[in-house]
Amino acid sequence: MPKPRTDARERILRVADELFCREGVRAIGVDTIIAKSEVAKTTFYRYFPSKDDLVAAYLEGRNQQFWQLFDEVVNQYPDNPKQQLLALFRWFDELLAASESYGCPFLMVASEFPEIDHPGHQVAIAHKQQLRDRITELVTLAGIQPAEELSAALLLLGDGAFGELRLFRKPNNGISLEKAATQMIAVYANGIK
Repeated sequence: MPKPRTDARERILRVADELFCREGVRAIGVDTIIAKSEVAKTTFYRYFPSKDDLVAAYLEGRNQQFWQLFDEVVNQYPDNPKQQLLALFRWFDELLAASESYGCPFLMVASEFPEIDHPGHQVAIAHKQQLRDRITELVTLAGIQPAEELSAALLLLGDGAFGELRLFRKPNNGISLEKAATQMIAVYANGIK
């Protein structure tokens, strides 16, 4: 029985998401995605005129999903920005430990497409900047200074863990991001650098 046309775009994105995460974007060709999505070539190109368009749409979907989950995590601790920060890193620990986790898709795309003007690289930059801004906002609300310095350090902590997962295929080498973030926050909160 043929697949309904209305879900062809979603099916293409779902297949691309699975393959890109596991194998890498450059390793997966459009023909593989078309075959596994069970769509016609013309259908694929109607939705995605180029692979670059598909990569950008894939990351935009990941971005939307990330921010929905981010908000769910921080909303568990209303009016407590420090607990919101710690909850983020607890969530990152959970993401890293998940068997279907292959690392950060934004970092993966940015490393596979280092050209700053590549559409996927642009989505990755926008995502990471928004994440840094949101962490800076939480640090500022927690009354910790310098907020931008701590948020940059916390982002490096998270990105390093996701990069290590991709590199070694181990979730955290026994290091809890929540614990490490707690220690970094305490150092900055106490004015010790």
